[in-house]
Amino acid sequence: MKRIQIFEFEDFNWLPPFVRSSITNLLALLLKMFKTKSVVASLINGIKKQHDFNQIVDLGSGSGGVMIDVIQELNKNKKEPIQLLLTDLYPNKSVVNNINNANLENIHYQQESLNATNFKNTPSGLKTMMNSFHHMPPESAKNILKTAQENKQPLLIYEMGENNIPTLLWWLLLPISMVIMVVMVFFMTPFVKNLTFKQVLFTYLIPIIPLVYAWDGQASLVRMYTFKDIENHLLKGLKKDSYTWKVDVAKNYKGKKQGYYILGLPKKK
Repeated sequence: MKRIQIFEFEDFNWLPPFVRSSITNLLALLLKMFKTKSVVASLINGIKKQHDFNQIVDLGSGSGGVMIDVIQELNKNKKEPIQLLLTDLYPNKSVVNNINNANLENIHYQQESLNATNFKNTPSGLKTMMNSFHHMPPESAKNILKTAQENKQPLLIYEMGENNIPTLLWWLLLPISMVIMVVMVFFMTPFVKNLTFKQVLFTYLIPIIPLVYAWDGQASLVRMYTFKDIENHLLKGLKKDSYTWKVDVAKNYKGKKQGYYILGLPKKK
């Protein structure tokens, strides 16, 4: 398996909530800059033609991420809008309350913890994971795919990046990449939605957030599952006649590659 199981700060429970929220806010801004919502919305529209649903259950939502923009894009001019339920294993109470109190149309954040490795009692609808699948070690990642298939639940996993550079080269370029990403944070922060004083303080005066963002961003690249990792390890033994899996590159409106996706769908009877 090419993927490497190294740590990201976001994986640790001790990471202060405001740092975690600041990182996810920066990621949300990056996704918006790359117009990722259109890529994901296009994928979901295609899925809806194959498997109808009226709710999306987003797993590992963090601060809401790209799915808030995606659902608004999907519901443009629709008589029967799709509902979005945001969930997380460790929901940030402040984020949950902010989103729920904002009265965003067709969007609700579940306060209770939801474990993505067990779909047995999850709410109905299309399950999505946006840029969070690489956080899962191989056993957990395989369990997510397995529970989707066993419970005949549709699942869309999207990753914006790809693990497509030699690992040795990644290590050699890491110092330069870290510096570039830290500088990026300095320029991106003023444009962050719901910017807080703490995020400004721990970006410019005490640069904890830029360092955490830079490391996590670089670490996530080598934690991405390659197509071979998915086919030869994660999906091994899971393919059955009652369920289909598709692993493919995602493309933007110009037809250019923008990440990849894993799509699992129960076959129609």
